[in-house]
Amino acid sequence: MTPASPPPVGRAARLRLRHSLQVATRGADLLDRQLHLLQTELDRRRHAEATARTAWEARVREAQTWLRRGLLLGGESALRTASVVSAADVAVTWSDSLGVRHPDGVTVSEGTRAPSDAAPGNTALVHARSAYCAAVAAAAEYGAAAAASRMVEAQVRSTRLRVRALRRLRIPRLQQDLATVELALEQSEHEDAVRRRWAAQGTGSDGRRW
Repeated sequence: MTPASPPPVGRAARLRLRHSLQVATRGADLLDRQLHLLQTELDRRRHAEATARTAWEARVREAQTWLRRGLLLGGESALRTASVVSAADVAVTWSDSLGVRHPDGVTVSEGTRAPSDAAPGNTALVHARSAYCAAVAAAAEYGAAAAASRMVEAQVRSTRLRVRALRRLRIPRLQQDLATVELALEQSEHEDAVRRRWAAQGTGSDGRRW
């Protein structure tokens, strides 16, 4: 690591350092407030994620229950002869919260089967198909909620690092530089005052009269 360069000297330097310190302090305060809002948003997103996961797991259990019933009623052959359904289509909507762009919802279009395909062999398999469609939609909701949580969480980490950089590095360095400059100015002003006093008394720096 290279050593920090010495702070500039002079009244102009003092003004610049004071301004920089004010800007850094105000920026840290704003980031602190933003961090608080982001943490609240993250808590909300995590709660939504947990709720979506619970709903998804419940839908999966329900679908598995209907599938087992269908297999008990019709055997493995009933599943093999069931119609093939096309893949579902998922559209994700996006939103912006506190400067973070994230998924905010999904729209799921269920897969369809060809009219010529055979229908499921029993009613339980019909319910299983509907239950698995609901599980797919719940999975999409859970995926969007989880992604939103991760994105907001990343912004929280980034903002926290910026606050720490200002509070622990930038602001202390500016305060130290400002103190050094003010001390140098104070010493310079003191020396000027001594020289002016000597000049007013008509004496030199060695104490003899001119």
